[in-house]
Amino acid sequence: MRKSSHVQYDLQYHLVWTTKYRYKVLEGKIAERVRQIVLQVCRTKNVTILKGKVGKNHVHILASIPPSISISQFMQYVKGRSSRQIQEEFPNLKKRYWGQHLWSTGYFARSVGTVTQEIVEEYIENQIDDDDANFKVQK
Repeated sequence: MRKSSHVQYDLQYHLVWTTKYRYKVLEGKIAERVRQIVLQVCRTKNVTILKGKVGKNHVHILASIPPSISISQFMQYVKGRSSRQIQEEFPNLKKRYWGQHLWSTGYFARSVGTVTQEIVEEYIENQIDDDDANFKVQK
């Protein structure tokens, strides 16, 4: 459970993004630098990485992201910052990525947690009084 000034949250996401054309360029110093940049971006945005890995053509992270940041905002920021810095620091990549885009346009995101939909539904069902049947969802 994480806290900010007016909210407690436990939001965890599995995020994956790939290099453009799936080129296997994330090796050695480039992979290490991508890792450093992602960590730096996460610290800046108050995002906690619980687990992560930089593969040869993709990045996986399990992250806790504050509710004030949308997944798309976070992904835009992390991909934009890392692409720009990696291409500045490794000019040989500019030949391969002439459009200045290291990452493919999409990404994968899935929320994760230990509470299932059935548990939440059961919890809500047990909280509703019989007098408040107007708010129940019909199946």
